[in-house]
Amino acid sequence: MSTTTPTIPDAEIARLIELLKDSDSVELKLTVPESNQRSTIASLGMDPMDAQIRQVFFFDTPDLALDRQGVVVRARRIQGKGGDTVVKLRPVVPSELPAELRKSEGFRVEVDALPGGFVCSGTLKGVASLEEILSAAHGEKPLKKLFAKEQREFYAAHAPEGVVLNDLTVLGPIFVLKLRFTPPEIARRVVAEMWLYPDDSHVLELSTRCATTEMFQVAAEMRAFLAGRGVDVAGEQETKTRKALEFFTRDRRGEQ
Repeated sequence: MSTTTPTIPDAEIARLIELLKDSDSVELKLTVPESNQRSTIASLGMDPMDAQIRQVFFFDTPDLALDRQGVVVRARRIQGKGGDTVVKLRPVVPSELPAELRKSEGFRVEVDALPGGFVCSGTLKGVASLEEILSAAHGEKPLKKLFAKEQREFYAAHAPEGVVLNDLTVLGPIFVLKLRFTPPEIARRVVAEMWLYPDDSHVLELSTRCATTEMFQVAAEMRAFLAGRGVDVAGEQETKTRKALEFFTRDRRGEQ
């Protein structure tokens, strides 16, 4: 197991602290290398039968114009719950966001922190039925109708000029197994997500949310807990969204 944990450079710490001041929360994330996923699931005592099934669709252009602009458009079908939609912008500087947007019940500013780096994002969330999402994904319903007016306005303000919602390509779906559990050692809820890609590769992400004022303490506690359970906390990090976007655009081009 790797023993050198990537760290955030000192020069970036001050910027991180400034972002935390105006953010709503922090999500600490760790992706586990495929070679260690089975042992991690066993060491943490996770039972896949307790997991919730999710189906995730991303929407972008074939050349990922939204991704280059820092815009993420997503819809998600959730077993036993219904569906949700997201328009996300990253990175953002919280203090520079419009006050009206910050007051919206569906908008959240969060810092995602992982070994060696962090990013602050602004996410505007909405709801949609399982049927509506599937219909839009199959091209039977205009994509823009999945999103509320506020989401469409947020999208229009940040998407590349001329790239409209209805013209986006469906990238997906990805099937996800999501499991929540609370280890007694830390008495904090941990979320495990296993993303299952069509080429039989997997991304296992472990995460926990905390208040911005708790970030450094919780990060230290989580690292100690995971390392104590034999989890590789120093492996190369791989983001779920990036892997999905690259996989499906490559697949559409017929590349191997």
